[in-house]
Amino acid sequence: MSRASGGVEHEMDLEVAGRDAVADGVVRLTLRSAAGEDLPEWEPGAHLDLHLGPDLVRQYSLCGDRQDRTCYQVAVLREPRSRGGSSHVHDALEVGRAVRAKGPRNHFALDEAPAYRFVAGGIGITPIIPMVAAAEKAGAEWTLTYGGRTRASMAFTAELTERYGDRVTLAPQDEVGLLDLDALLGAPREDTLVYCCGPEALLEAVEARCAAWPTGSLRLERFAPRELPATAEDGSFQVELARSGVTVTVAPGVSIVDAAAEAGVTIETSCREGTCGTCETSVLGGVPEHRDSLLTAEEQAENDVMFPCVSRASSPTLTLDA
Repeated sequence: MSRASGGVEHEMDLEVAGRDAVADGVVRLTLRSAAGEDLPEWEPGAHLDLHLGPDLVRQYSLCGDRQDRTCYQVAVLREPRSRGGSSHVHDALEVGRAVRAKGPRNHFALDEAPAYRFVAGGIGITPIIPMVAAAEKAGAEWTLTYGGRTRASMAFTAELTERYGDRVTLAPQDEVGLLDLDALLGAPREDTLVYCCGPEALLEAVEARCAAWPTGSLRLERFAPRELPATAEDGSFQVELARSGVTVTVAPGVSIVDAAAEAGVTIETSCREGTCGTCETSVLGGVPEHRDSLLTAEEQAENDVMFPCVSRASSPTLTLDA
């Protein structure tokens, strides 16, 4: 089974129990169960779906202490080109407000390794914080390199450096320029996993440096979908929805999710970009054409799951568990 499997998810009624600014344009929310119950366990890399309004669902990485079952914490950057999510969090989610959530879901799981190189850019630090804590608890050898536009825009810098000392390297761009990825990743290591989250330019740069590393060394989490190859084409194919007993034809320019909906079968979605993982579906037959931004190349080659909001078929017919 693919590493992207999200496991059991929970529908939760939460309320905002705390709210504080942790950097310029970044607010941290502390969320508790509205019923006062312990919250579901989670692992480093997990995120929550927050239902912020009608047709407004956004995913935010959990960044608090996973041993504390009384609350979840997320940190949200106000995006200048917000499609409604970050602006709602910053402008409307005051202490005491109710919010519906689903999860936790994990498509960026921390696998066991003797050593780690963590690389974060901007708000990409959020999923890395619990990973660093887990690596430290496990006694692994690790370093964190954390960049941002300015020191003031970088969240959690004080607590990271106070807790972990010189294993954390802070690199504000206006002070030191771009991250020195050649020094960090120039020499491949057999025993080390590289975890990176941040803007696309950083992810692409890290991917390029890790091309010579052993297969499976690099794990990325994207905020936005990666570009499709120029050769990608939308052909027509059939999808058998096994649990529903329905077969649909997916026309060029139409997603599997939309074709299924036309036939009365709902596949839950959120981002519609292949980045959040909400629509993850098991593949029972046929060969998918993976267009998501979640699975590694190795996981895509397994062809056991796909994300039908964006992915298509390389075979004439697909059979999905839907």
